Amino acid sequence: PVRVSELARDADVLVTHVAPVTKAVLAASPTLRVVACCRGGPVNVNVAAATARGIPVINAPARNSQAVVEFTLGLILAECRGIGRAHAALSLGEWQGDLYRYDQTGRELRGQTIGLVGFGAIAQALVAYLQPFGLQILAYDPFVTAEQMSALGAEKRELGELLGAADIVSLHARVTPATVGMMGATEFAAMKQGAYFINTARGPLVDYAALYGALASGHLAGAALDTFAEEPPPPDWPLLALPNVTVTPHIAGSSRESAERGADTVARDVACFLTERPVANCVNRTALS
Repeated sequence: PVRVSELARDADVLVTHVAPVTKAVLAASPTLRVVACCRGGPVNVNVAAATARGIPVINAPARNSQAVVEFTLGLILAECRGIGRAHAALSLGEWQGDLYRYDQTGRELRGQTIGLVGFGAIAQALVAYLQPFGLQILAYDPFVTAEQMSALGAEKRELGELLGAADIVSLHARVTPATVGMMGATEFAAMKQGAYFINTARGPLVDYAALYGALASGHLAGAALDTFAEEPPPPDWPLLALPNVTVTPHIAGSSRESAERGADTVARDVACFLTERPVANCVNRTALS
């Protein structure tokens, strides 16, 4: 394979999705004028080094919000109704008729309470998809007012109150020093007996050992997880062996439309930059001058 530094050596514009744009890559690209990253968070780009060189880093915020919203709804339904477990058993030739029993079957969403931890763009958009199911929607976010939440159809709660009231808790917070491990043993213990936990946000938000304990003990009925503390998780990771867990390999934000949207977004901004028009999305705006 060709190294990124070789591809970018004589480039004026470098467009990437996941390829690393390191300090060394930037140093090897003397004519580089702009870096475009087709994702919301350009974690694969050394933004500090680009800024020092006066190179703006264009990004595509919210490119995959719709994909995550739809995927989150899918995980909620899959976990609450045991769809993944039923499929896994039947694909192995096992007809699990006992899943029809009252004590084994899942729960309908209608009439339940869901708590959204973090109320940014994805959680806000998710509300409109949850409302037709007849769910009561609670939300926690210290940076969003009760009036803003109410206007979208959610009721503001403090975190402890939300955890104690929700039948389903869905995580949508950003990773910051304050939110790393925000869902730990205390928080899982505060959740209702028999509640479900959904995470399509980020792995570092969760203490997975504490989550395992809450699931293995039966305190939580189940969990659906798309993100993990270590990716990929080791094959012998205890959570993977639990029967009341639905897992997917960090694909909530992946769809054909999100890829097309990201490429279109950065292409428009690169064109604006090259023709000296205002750039809509840039993570280091000081470099634009």
